Amino acid sequence: MAVSKARKAAEAVTAVAKPWKPESRTALVRRARRINRELAEVYPYAHPELDFENPFQLLVATVLSAQTTDLRVNQTTPALFARYPTPEDLAAADPEKVEEILRPCGFFRAKTRSVIGLSKALVEDFGGEVPGRLEDLVKLPGVGRKTAFVVLGNAFGRPGITVDTHFQRLVRRWRWTEETEPDKIEAAVGALFPKNEWTDLSHHVIWHGRRICHARKPACGACPIAPLCPAYGEGETDPEKAKKLLKYEKGGFPGQRLNPPQAYLDAGGRPAPPLGAA
Repeated sequence: MAVSKARKAAEAVTAVAKPWKPESRTALVRRARRINRELAEVYPYAHPELDFENPFQLLVATVLSAQTTDLRVNQTTPALFARYPTPEDLAAADPEKVEEILRPCGFFRAKTRSVIGLSKALVEDFGGEVPGRLEDLVKLPGVGRKTAFVVLGNAFGRPGITVDTHFQRLVRRWRWTEETEPDKIEAAVGALFPKNEWTDLSHHVIWHGRRICHARKPACGACPIAPLCPAYGEGETDPEKAKKLLKYEKGGFPGQRLNPPQAYLDAGGRPAPPLGAA
């Protein structure tokens, strides 16, 4: 179990915690790759936490996820896609009706403009199909590199690093890079790993950031990679207290998807509740 593994690791590092020392480039690469291997064991079912059935749905959902949770997007998009299942449908939609559907996501007027705008661009420039190239995706309204890599990696199987707020926070805590700009973080971290690992790496890091290595109070005492972390001790180190900080399925709560992949369910994860459910 991931939690028992986390407890053992945390107890071990508590006994031998020492000041972090500078490391060579070779040592950094080895440590970074070991962290990814450890996280792959903790989250073998890691996946994008946005519900989608095709590239168009993933593209729209990712745009909507800005400044809100994936759960809130997943609770909102079923109504959106039921009414506007294709780019053609959404491109021709009445903005006021789309705004009403997207209101729970926050910034709903701006997001309405973005999803209608990108739908029109898909229809006019790409025959109603989501392009599978980075240079084409970033031309769409509301689509940046982060969104493009989410779509490329998870809808087209093309490797990419998703530098969201969790990813930025963790790779800096782990001293994989000191860069602060997303594109420079992407390049620095990408250089530490084989390209074919980039998409899964992104999932592992983001899942760990959401569940254990939180922004304000990381659960250091329940962290499976504590012995490898230069920032160990920034959060709660007591294993029992740290366990109470765990979020989502590791803390007994559901994940963010209403329709998660079977591997997640097989591992004991639970679907999130639909909008309005108790």
